[in-house]
Amino acid sequence: MKPKLKFSEIWNMNFGFLGIQFGWGLQLANMSAIYSKLGASPDNIPILWLAGPVTGLLVQPIIGAMSDRTWGKLGRRRPYFLVGAIFASIALFVMPNSPSLYFAAAMLWILDSSINISMEPFRAFVADKLNSAQRTTGFIMQSFFIGIGATMANALPRIFHECGLHGVAANGVPLTVEYSFKIGAVMFLTCVLWTVFFSKEYPPEDMDAFNEMRAQNPGFIGLLKEVFAEIPQAVRDMPQTMKQLAVVQIFTWLGLFCMWMFFGLTCAYHVFKAPNSQSELFDRGIEWTGWCFAIYSIVCFLVAFILPKLAQMTSRKTVHGCALALGGLSLIAVYFIQDPFVLQFTMIGVGIAWASVLSMPYAILSGAVPANRTGIYMGVFNFFIVIPEIIASVGFKDLVKTVFHNDPVYVIVLGGVSLLIAALCVLRVHDQGDVIDVVAVSGGH
Repeated sequence: MKPKLKFSEIWNMNFGFLGIQFGWGLQLANMSAIYSKLGASPDNIPILWLAGPVTGLLVQPIIGAMSDRTWGKLGRRRPYFLVGAIFASIALFVMPNSPSLYFAAAMLWILDSSINISMEPFRAFVADKLNSAQRTTGFIMQSFFIGIGATMANALPRIFHECGLHGVAANGVPLTVEYSFKIGAVMFLTCVLWTVFFSKEYPPEDMDAFNEMRAQNPGFIGLLKEVFAEIPQAVRDMPQTMKQLAVVQIFTWLGLFCMWMFFGLTCAYHVFKAPNSQSELFDRGIEWTGWCFAIYSIVCFLVAFILPKLAQMTSRKTVHGCALALGGLSLIAVYFIQDPFVLQFTMIGVGIAWASVLSMPYAILSGAVPANRTGIYMGVFNFFIVIPEIIASVGFKDLVKTVFHNDPVYVIVLGGVSLLIAALCVLRVHDQGDVIDVVAVSGGH
């Protein structure tokens, strides 16, 4: 039986998520604008975002399975946190100074690969360290740090502008964005190092059996062969609850991806009425997008600690379904809004949905998969995040150009509809272990 951890221990083990989300938040709020500054048209934006889902599809299950089989001085998951953080920080530092569209796309591939190397082991880390009664608390703590990190990242360009920073870099990217990315690089590495140095990991329960398993496939190549053999088996053996959650995830992340790709352009063109990507109104719209994303991130960490109590009073399914519905209705409402001030309020529903997306599915999943295969199943679960994103990246070009006539607001509405469908699909999910412990959230022992 795993011991009950103190609040400070749960805090330390999740602190790295603050840095990861700082970097990811900068990417989500600004990449479409950076691409536009470098000459991309709206219908080309989806394919340029392909890096994220493809690297997630390939990297997360591999890293998850590899970390299941790793044990050394830094433990099982922490070596992957560290390597991912180093490369992600380098990519964040270089990204805003990209000299061309293709260079920026290449940097996004490196950044997304590195974030995925850090991200997946963090999910498994919570399941490794916490007993079943504290797992929801652990994932909610991740949501808390994700909310704070994203808030800081998204608000930075606007804050720099209000402090009097103006001008653009040589490639046309605003200096407010460039400086934010460089700060993000430092934050990413610093926060992950905190978790690496101030958290411990439990060794495998049966070390002899663990060493015997590793001896059967010695070396890195042998490990990769074993990993690639296990992934198809894990997909075939998915628990029923995971299959049901997969449908929810597909529609959820399709909706979120629509928002991340096109909310900035919607804000610039639909709300601020920018005539083109080189205008001052476009820059103000993108800065306002960061502020709006900061609001949904603030809402995320404010409600993160309320969700366990609500789930205890009702169920995790009920909380997640209602949160997704609020997010969907909020995105649909964007179509009817052309006032920047009013636009902010749509982010309340999005923030509630985001807090639930970051915690409830993983809390439900962690009670449905075998403990010794948590890493691989967390990686496979990521398939149902990246598959809809790949579909959007590859298939949205003609939709945006021919059907939506390059008007990004219609993609936002499509995202809202997708979240509503996901909310309905939650009703089919069977939660095997709806056990919530809210004492740890308030600092109890």
